[in-house]
Amino acid sequence: MFGVPTSAFLIFLMAGLGPAMAQTPAQRPPDRQAPAKAGSAARPPVPTRDPNTPGYVKAKELPDGAIPSAKEDGNFIIGSTHNPAPEMAANEGVPKGDVFEFTMESKDSKIYPGIAREPNTFAVPDTADPNKVIVNSYPAPYTRRVAVYVPKQYVPGAEAPFIVGADGPDRTLFTALDNLIAEHRVPVMIAISIANGSGDAQGSQRGLEYDTMSGLYAEFVEKEVLPMVEKKYNVKLTKDPDGRATTGCSSGGAAAMAMAWYHTDLYHRVLSYSGTFVYQQWPYNPETPRGAWEFHETLIPNSPKKPLRIWMHVSDQDMLITRDNYHDWVLANERMAKALAAKRYPYQFVFAKNAVHCDRGVKAQTLPLALEYVWQGYAPKK
Repeated sequence: MFGVPTSAFLIFLMAGLGPAMAQTPAQRPPDRQAPAKAGSAARPPVPTRDPNTPGYVKAKELPDGAIPSAKEDGNFIIGSTHNPAPEMAANEGVPKGDVFEFTMESKDSKIYPGIAREPNTFAVPDTADPNKVIVNSYPAPYTRRVAVYVPKQYVPGAEAPFIVGADGPDRTLFTALDNLIAEHRVPVMIAISIANGSGDAQGSQRGLEYDTMSGLYAEFVEKEVLPMVEKKYNVKLTKDPDGRATTGCSSGGAAAMAMAWYHTDLYHRVLSYSGTFVYQQWPYNPETPRGAWEFHETLIPNSPKKPLRIWMHVSDQDMLITRDNYHDWVLANERMAKALAAKRYPYQFVFAKNAVHCDRGVKAQTLPLALEYVWQGYAPKK
């Protein structure tokens, strides 16, 4: 396990991704000297990228308001209108699953005992290596929420497929599953929606969990979350990786990919919105020197094809930081699609016009499609 002392850490040069998603704010110890405070300058507006830009994947542009079929692989352009899919609303007559919640404390975790970055500070460039920065982190407790969705059709004690989601609880996922399960468009599955351990980006618990290029987060879920779910709610979660999916947005999307990539023995299905497949790894790992950028730069191109099925989205006004060539979310996802196509992976990539990072309208429009697509071909083992 990665140990976290109370000294400065070397991390990637990357600004935070918006508001922190903390459950329990960490407090700076009184004996520590506060580093420089973050500035208040506004970030420049994000430019709108053209899906037909040279170098992007060739994609089929659909009529405004239309989305692809769940049976189609490949690249698609949607928008500019993003109306919610009917499956995103609670419908009378559709059995509604039960949703349970519990909390997990950092003191009980052997894998993630808890860290935090100094509040209201920013990373300082490392003069010895311009690709890294220095930031102060320290041990800090957290409380995370976990929501568990159990569909009405589930038979207690029966083995069930499931999906694990980042940055939860995610009620929209549960509503979509109610409708899709009732229509027999996805299997009867459990959903486990796990909140992050607080903070955001480098030096934070969330950054450690989601931006680390390893299988550690998948191991945390496997060893510390899933056994609690089974024990608390009398469910049996399948061990078959083909019956296990991961999902997330932004760094949660990168985490979903890492869970399946590094633990193909555990997960075969990945669903990502505005995936952070960029240069944001923390802590630094020389095996993947550009963090999640390495997925499309080296890992996918240079590795044997894995048994993965992937659905991805990016928006035309998605994140862009111009200090180097490795912080363009649109380009990163375009490169992911190109790398997956070259290896003949089953994937669907949706480029959304008139949309922003982790766009809620796009998710409401496409989540039923994404779930149905990513579960294509699933058959429980007998």
